[in-house]
Amino acid sequence: MSAKFRPADAGFTLIEVLVALVIAALALGVLYQGSVGGMRSAKVASRYEEALSRARSHMAGLLVQGGFRAGLQSGRDGGGFTWQTRVMPLGVAVTGGPPQPTRPALYALTVTESWASSDEDSGSGRRSVTLHGERLGAVAVQAR
Repeated sequence: MSAKFRPADAGFTLIEVLVALVIAALALGVLYQGSVGGMRSAKVASRYEEALSRARSHMAGLLVQGGFRAGLQSGRDGGGFTWQTRVMPLGVAVTGGPPQPTRPALYALTVTESWASSDEDSGSGRRSVTLHGERLGAVAVQAR
């Protein structure tokens, strides 16, 4: 009986196995970074969505109030969010006719919702969402 010899290229060499392992490790590293980046982006988007909802709520609260008063107000919303509202008069309508106790006035409304950012890429800082609007209100007219 004669012995059968295997050809020299019947298997993988150690170098080929190591190259395959390095390529697989690099591919897994890229996939991991992609999934971590996606999760981070989803978290940031979720915070922006929550901040926008809170800012809209504060804007609606301003609109529900009957008369606007110029000035700044601020406070904490919880969950790491802070808010600030700013009401500025832009102008008062000049009307003819008999004197009225109030006149229409245009107000600029600004609502800012901010929160602490803890992203590694952007560093530790603050992010914010700002809503702007203009609304008519009334201003009391002093009799002369």
